Amino acid sequence: MPPELHIVTGAFGYTGKYIATRLLERGVTVRTLTNSPRRANPFGDKVTAQPFHFDDPAALTEALRGASVLYNTYWVRFNYGADKEFAHATAVANTLKLFDAAKKAGVTRVVHTSITNPSEDSPLEYFAGKARLERALRESGLAYAILRPTVIFGIEDILVNNIAWILRHLPVFGVFGDGQYKLQPIFVEDFAALAVAQGAARENCVIDAIGPETFTYRGLVEQLGEIIGARRPIISVPPAFGYWTGAVISKLMGDVTITHQEIEGLMANLLYTDSPPAGATKLTAWARAHAETLGKHYANELKRRQDRVSAYEKL
Repeated sequence: MPPELHIVTGAFGYTGKYIATRLLERGVTVRTLTNSPRRANPFGDKVTAQPFHFDDPAALTEALRGASVLYNTYWVRFNYGADKEFAHATAVANTLKLFDAAKKAGVTRVVHTSITNPSEDSPLEYFAGKARLERALRESGLAYAILRPTVIFGIEDILVNNIAWILRHLPVFGVFGDGQYKLQPIFVEDFAALAVAQGAARENCVIDAIGPETFTYRGLVEQLGEIIGARRPIISVPPAFGYWTGAVISKLMGDVTITHQEIEGLMANLLYTDSPPAGATKLTAWARAHAETLGKHYANELKRRQDRVSAYEKL
């Protein structure tokens, strides 16, 4: 019998790459759907790539045909650009097309990446959009596992790396308000292991995919500064001031460092949940192992979107 076919969205990117790696180790045949079919393929001929075909539902269905499991990591972090390619509303519409095509193609299970504390009533488009997709998947008739991470850290990470970068380059670090809101980062390898395990399961489930450590934002900055040898005074600043400081860094780096919605979600404690950890790797231990390189280079989210050929930069 030929090996099972599983499909991973974004296997040339960040979380999708780690999921694909684990599937290949299990002897599964892997195909990726991607917006970047020309991006450097870290798997050689072991993973074939097809465009998403969001504008051609029949082609999208054919790209999914024969697969038993779909691992969906597709999303956009923030709205950007006049053409709406990078917009939460576009990501929601495209993901609904993906779920519909998966059902038509005979996919039997979807492992979907969401976010902690989604709500369709949320004023934050990110969290409202994720909630709408969760409902659509639950109502689709497909078997599902919905994974809700907060921050996923690893060598291609954005948030943790850039906190360390700011600590290395600025004399003080400003936190929004009191900095006592919480987050629970999960290691990308742990997240991939969880996703693959759920791909092999059969029960419908929703899992808060959080790591074993809970930080206040201020506490996370303090610990990272100590670990990388760049301890800085941490000051409380009004959210608006923090946003405009981020906007200055964005302008200098040609990126979007932080958004209003990300600040609001963080300060509303939406990246915290009272659930057992789903991963075992501690961010503090991982950061100590990478202290020499963590934050040495700025991780540019916008560059990743605009450059559809180069591999993601690492620490």
